[in-house]
Amino acid sequence: MKDLGDLSYFLGMEAHRISNGLNQRQSKYILDLFYRASMIGAKPYAAPSVSGTKLSSFEGSSLSETETITYRQLVGGLQYCTLTRPDLAYSVNQLFQFMHSLTTSHWIALKRVLRYLEGSVDHGLFYSKGKSQLNIYSDSDWARNPDNRCSTTGYDVFFGSCLVSWFARKQSVVSRSSIEAEYQTLSYATAEAYWIRMLLQELHLSLSTPPTIWCDDIGALSLVSNPIYHARTKYIEIDFHFIREKMLNKDIIIRFISTIDQIADVSTKGISTSRFTTLRDKLLVIPPPNSLRGAVGVNPHDSACKPESLADKDFPQ
Repeated sequence: MKDLGDLSYFLGMEAHRISNGLNQRQSKYILDLFYRASMIGAKPYAAPSVSGTKLSSFEGSSLSETETITYRQLVGGLQYCTLTRPDLAYSVNQLFQFMHSLTTSHWIALKRVLRYLEGSVDHGLFYSKGKSQLNIYSDSDWARNPDNRCSTTGYDVFFGSCLVSWFARKQSVVSRSSIEAEYQTLSYATAEAYWIRMLLQELHLSLSTPPTIWCDDIGALSLVSNPIYHARTKYIEIDFHFIREKMLNKDIIIRFISTIDQIADVSTKGISTSRFTTLRDKLLVIPPPNSLRGAVGVNPHDSACKPESLADKDFPQ
């Protein structure tokens, strides 16, 4: 066995130790993705999606076979980027939902995500020492999908101040109310919190308090705190009893948080650029120190290595 020193690069991910923690990013992988997309030097955007945007299968014209293949390859690459870029989770999940019915509207949305990465290629997750506490921010966006009215689930799990797990996905069934959608999300978050707690126990790490789940839906919290089986819960009966059991066993704590402070808002919908930037910073998706910037060895704005721009190609605009 040979000691190769501190981890620096593994499966497209870069790890850099700094004085107060660890910076993890995928700058090299993202630059390779730009080359594949022929988008080196494209105009950067400050957010990966436009506030209020809802993608649909019925907007825009169909893509050609070549464009469809390119789209799928690029979205697959973006999915891998979410390993260190949770700020992409919602937008990439939206792009994934239309793999078999692609239109020009999806292509435009894909280009926006890539142009957002152009302006944040060096951003990555930051890890540092902190308290042994689990805080989970849970949120949903009711009836978000315009094609089938399924809702969107999102949660972000912090161990101390560090983001260790995140999730953004369309719910598999249609919720009859925002409370049902929020309760389904609480169920996902509860399962994740319980699993992480068991994992920490196997590593002989104890939590100072039970995992705390933060929810901004008063209706869902009322159902959680009401021990009486209510008629409104019959459509979410399994989730209802699962969450109640974990609360009674003191495996989790569920508390209210205002919408303005709900970090998981970034995982459920397109939001304004200013709010997106604020929440991205709270996820600790940040640029590296000046000493690490540009360490990927490629200048994306160097004309000598700049292939034909995607904007110059005969693709849908």
